[in-house]
Amino acid sequence: MLEQKLNQKLLQKLSPQQIQLMKLLQVPTASLEQRLKQELESNPALEEGEQNDPQEQDYEEMASDTENGESNDIDAGDIDLSDYYNDDDVASYKLGSATGGDDEEEDKKPPIRVKETYQDHLQQQVGLLELNEHDREHELAMHLVGSIDDEGYLRRELDAIVDDLAFTRNVYTSEEELERLLEKIQTFDPPGTGARDLRECLLIQLRRIEEPDKYQQLAEQILQDYFEAFTKKHYTKLKKALTIDDDELKEAIDVIVHLNPKPGSVFAPTPTTQEYVVPDFIITNNNGELELTLNSRNAPDLKISDSYKEMLKSLEERKHQSQKEKETAMFVKQKLDSAKWFIDAIKQRQQTMLKTMRAIMDFQYDYFLTGDETQLKPMILKDIAERIGMDISTVSRVVNSKYVQTEFGTFPLKSFFSESLQTQSGEEVSTREVKKILSDYIENEDKKKPLSDQKLTDLLKEKGYNIARRTVAKYREQMNLPVARLRKEL
Repeated sequence: MLEQKLNQKLLQKLSPQQIQLMKLLQVPTASLEQRLKQELESNPALEEGEQNDPQEQDYEEMASDTENGESNDIDAGDIDLSDYYNDDDVASYKLGSATGGDDEEEDKKPPIRVKETYQDHLQQQVGLLELNEHDREHELAMHLVGSIDDEGYLRRELDAIVDDLAFTRNVYTSEEELERLLEKIQTFDPPGTGARDLRECLLIQLRRIEEPDKYQQLAEQILQDYFEAFTKKHYTKLKKALTIDDDELKEAIDVIVHLNPKPGSVFAPTPTTQEYVVPDFIITNNNGELELTLNSRNAPDLKISDSYKEMLKSLEERKHQSQKEKETAMFVKQKLDSAKWFIDAIKQRQQTMLKTMRAIMDFQYDYFLTGDETQLKPMILKDIAERIGMDISTVSRVVNSKYVQTEFGTFPLKSFFSESLQTQSGEEVSTREVKKILSDYIENEDKKKPLSDQKLTDLLKEKGYNIARRTVAKYREQMNLPVARLRKEL
């Protein structure tokens, strides 16, 4: 049975303007220019330049009248919309000729430098090999060389390569044949090419030395027979097994650490571009007073197109509009509304960012004055959200991918947020402070007898930090610091 019911509901939905603002808040300064360019290209009613306030007010009044249904009656009449499009208003990037043009104005691009690649270098050496069945073995050798990665390693197993050749090239071979060819490839330059793991790579380089001294021979023996003990820095075990002293072991290890673990890296392409961090905020210390400014690139000069405002005004004043003119008026109004929304969203973005960053600066005032990480207070997103009266998600969007420039360097905003740790006196301190002290202990330790996690825990407790050993291990791992055994040096 069908029946009708009347229900009253209270729903909260984001408006298009709010959605646009949320997206803009996430955009860092480095990407904002590209976002502005996209909007300028998609909306002809939006232009660069300072806003003319009186005309802006006229448009707002006109748009308000239209929404309230107070537009004049329109009679039929002629209108030539081409009058509102002027060649002088065409963007400069559209004026360039698509074909031809003066040679003097043509962009002169520098020639591209062609550099020999690692694969090219290896393939040239394949042609110098003395092969029995030249054509067949040459094809196999070229396939092996093509399987070597940019670091110089052959990562695939030989049995897998045998299957590849059978299925893709209809060439049948064996692991033994490929092994013989690989041994020849491992004589290529740079030394270490064609190795299947780090141990083999280092051994290939040592075996290329024509007259090795006793330390180079010792280094080869260590890699050949005691590689696992070497990687885990079991120096006592090595000295006992090889019957050598500290000085001899140190000389042998010095030989190993000077070998190249990535032989293909000598052919790595030189980066042509460098990424720079563009700070979103700048904090300066003016005689003990902190001053916060927003990067000027966050405050672009945008305005609503005068020609589009005049076009809408002219269309609204006409009586008896045709259907085509009504559609044109609707299109123009939508573009003008969109331009105004975007300008308002940019302004609100600036205000929200400044408000959030000012709250962070006030919360961490002592740190921004001194640059001492031990002055950082425990702070979470909720603390800032409560201070500025905004939602945590809004603060998260502002903080995400944003940077602040200080007298002590440029830092991501996320780095100022940390959890708290209670001291023995009951005071709450930032985990960043504990990590800084932990890092200082490890940096200044005796590398011959590095501090264990338990010893680090005891030292922190002596300073009044109530912390467990597993927490010390967690913080050490977060800072990418190895365990004591791997920090040990001879």
